Amino acid sequence: MRYLPKSQSERREMLHAIGVKSIENLFETIPAKYRLRDALKLPGPLSEMEIIDYFKARAAENSRGYTSFLGAGVYQHVRSVVTDALVQRGEFLTSYTPYQAEISQGTLQAIFEFQTLMSQLTGQEVANASMYDGSTALTESVLMAERLTRRHRVLVARTVHPEYRQVLATYAKHLGIEIEEFGFAASGQIDAGSIRADALKEAAAIVVQSPNFFGVLESLGPIAETAHQHGALLIDCITEPLALGIIKPPEEADIVALEAQSFGVPPSYGGPYVGVIATRDKFVRQMPGRIAGETTDAAGRRGFCLTLATREQHIRREKATSNICTNEALYALVVTIHLCLLGKEGVRELAAQNLSKAHFARDVMKQIPGVTLPFTGKTFNEFVVEFPRPVKEINEKLLAEKIIGPLALDKYYPGQEKRGLMCVTEVTPRAEIERFTSAVKYILQSAN
Repeated sequence: MRYLPKSQSERREMLHAIGVKSIENLFETIPAKYRLRDALKLPGPLSEMEIIDYFKARAAENSRGYTSFLGAGVYQHVRSVVTDALVQRGEFLTSYTPYQAEISQGTLQAIFEFQTLMSQLTGQEVANASMYDGSTALTESVLMAERLTRRHRVLVARTVHPEYRQVLATYAKHLGIEIEEFGFAASGQIDAGSIRADALKEAAAIVVQSPNFFGVLESLGPIAETAHQHGALLIDCITEPLALGIIKPPEEADIVALEAQSFGVPPSYGGPYVGVIATRDKFVRQMPGRIAGETTDAAGRRGFCLTLATREQHIRREKATSNICTNEALYALVVTIHLCLLGKEGVRELAAQNLSKAHFARDVMKQIPGVTLPFTGKTFNEFVVEFPRPVKEINEKLLAEKIIGPLALDKYYPGQEKRGLMCVTEVTPRAEIERFTSAVKYILQSAN
């Protein structure tokens, strides 16, 4: 009864109380083809000790020397044990969210420092106290642009992360927002010429990503000028913020939506992560979430308070800028500690190491017969590789060598089955890059 605490009699009592005859009735709204009819194919039954041993064995399978060349929005980077030691203190780990914020000055100061760091990184005037993740930060940025311009069409580059675009489409479906996508050029950068002129006149925002999903850096100046000429805002989405350690901040953008996972947050099988919205001061009233501000108390001492809180818990629901803007305060603290430990020079050095490793990988990949780099644009730590065979076939053979290969692009871009997105960061040893290229060369030669 430890794992199934409700007895059959208790279940019958609860069903009776809500006027339902059986548990199956609770799931009638789910189409039958999606409902589980048979028991899950799980080992067991197992004792508690056997279950613990089972999961220890499964966990060990993920740490037996695999080298990963996956990126695509989730990145392996150096993390300090100092960060883990600090964030696991009870004051931070057990706190939920600052509803009576001024009582918890430490939490507010941490949020304030996080906002400051994000503003410095992005070149924007103000940043909020973090969002649920990068994909919802992007969507909330679009909703913010819609409120600011009172327009309901958004132009989104196909070089924006496909899963971010899916989240945006889900939100937009029932909000009366029209999403129109535009293409990319041979360089891997956006093709501004593919944007319809009449669509521009009705656009609330143009959404781009830099470095984009293909790892290519975008030139934001021209597209920002185009947006502003037609009364639209420019939203820049960033999934690999470490690039900001070495490239110019996106000052041309009106709103920046960012995923900060690269700064001290482990991949964690896909989350949770920490999103950010940064923008110009004049737009702050339409920014979702919280903003912590600095002030002085009656005695003139430095203090912190919630300067802006536009959630439905704080103001009338119809006036709220967002009803899903969860503040990832613990992970925002991780990001803050990580960046403070690195410092400005440390962030630059880490970015430079990523650039150097990735360019070395590009150079050795080009030497493999039949392998090409289809995009000509400048890249940071990710780039697209085109193989003479489907990427999925190559990846299957690489797994036997304990190598997790590039992301097959045909998952998101039909017809691109021979192209893969490859990522190399500072934690990828040079010897592993050479082992990867040797394995690919052998696989391709064996096929011939």
